[in-house]
Amino acid sequence: MRPRNYIFLKDVAYLAITAYGGPQAHIAMMMRLLVEKRNYIDEKELMELNALCQILPGPSSTQTITAIGFKVGGPNLAYLTLLVWILPAAVIMTAAALAISILGDQGAPLGFTRFIQPMAVGFVAFAAWKISSKVVHTKGGIVIMVFSAILAFFFRSPWVFPLLLLIGGSLTALRFQKQPILKKEPMHVEWANFLLFIGVLVAAALLGRFTQFKAVLLFENFYRNGSLIFGGGQVLIPVMYTEFVEFKEYLTSKEFLSGFALVQALPGPVFSVCTYIGVLSMREYGIWGELLGAFVATVGIFLPGTFLIFFVIRFWEELRKYRVIQASLEGINAVGSGMVCAAAIMLYHPIENTPYNFGLVVVTFALLLWTKIPSPLLILTGLLVGFVFPG
Repeated sequence: MRPRNYIFLKDVAYLAITAYGGPQAHIAMMMRLLVEKRNYIDEKELMELNALCQILPGPSSTQTITAIGFKVGGPNLAYLTLLVWILPAAVIMTAAALAISILGDQGAPLGFTRFIQPMAVGFVAFAAWKISSKVVHTKGGIVIMVFSAILAFFFRSPWVFPLLLLIGGSLTALRFQKQPILKKEPMHVEWANFLLFIGVLVAAALLGRFTQFKAVLLFENFYRNGSLIFGGGQVLIPVMYTEFVEFKEYLTSKEFLSGFALVQALPGPVFSVCTYIGVLSMREYGIWGELLGAFVATVGIFLPGTFLIFFVIRFWEELRKYRVIQASLEGINAVGSGMVCAAAIMLYHPIENTPYNFGLVVVTFALLLWTKIPSPLLILTGLLVGFVFPG
């Protein structure tokens, strides 16, 4: 491997342990380090890659930095980039889930999490406001967002979410004539990574159905969700909550909210919350089962987005010129915003509805909206106060 590639991986490792604040903050840090300081790619390339990843399912900042690795050193460097980027957060979330599992087995109270649960709802509510204010700008988009929020709240099957995204994108795609006409060249499509993407999805579904081995079923669950989630980590949360708390009951609401709050305090991808879910989903199999759960969840949630970015990046320049693709983004973004709005209500519902808990939600939202206090500091403060006053 060339020396430049080693330097690139070192830079990725630095971002993995310092990039707080979600995809928007991640892109800003990539801009400073990978574009302005190192000049691996230029600013235009970074923004185009980020735009591409925004319209693909999966974790957008993870796909963006993986795509940069692909441009710098090809597929091998891209896979190493993915590993270096997700490893720190995945290890920490594994350790956190193991600690909660052990405490639960020993009958230890989880009172130290009582502050961060309503705080986590405040984070989701803030994400709903922030996302909707940025991507929903038309009356049609507002209508799609509101109906998506209502349907996502009342119909909580995991299959409702991808169906809503498909319908929302299709509705706005009908108005493609309003998009500017761009000059197009013939596209050359290499299908290998797409066939891998589909092949793994089908193989996992069939293997899970015939073996009924929980680790395989978990891999299929996470791979399927990683294949269908548009809009990043905040949109992932309602899907995970519906499937693993309400539908399968692998986690309690308290455990889920504690994990979501913790991931807000960590650098790296929000999708690493799936590592935490994977551990607790396999706790009945002991420590080795929990570690296996962490592995299959992490691989399952990140792999489909990686296959897709490798597939699309080769012909993205021409694909984005099609007006139907441009028009469908409005509906997809509006549905994603509605799902996050529904998530805020769904996540608050299991918490005891007291003025105290509601006040914590409001205060957290206000601090995020009107101050520049870092998210990790808010969560760590909530954990510290919970340890001092566990209730």
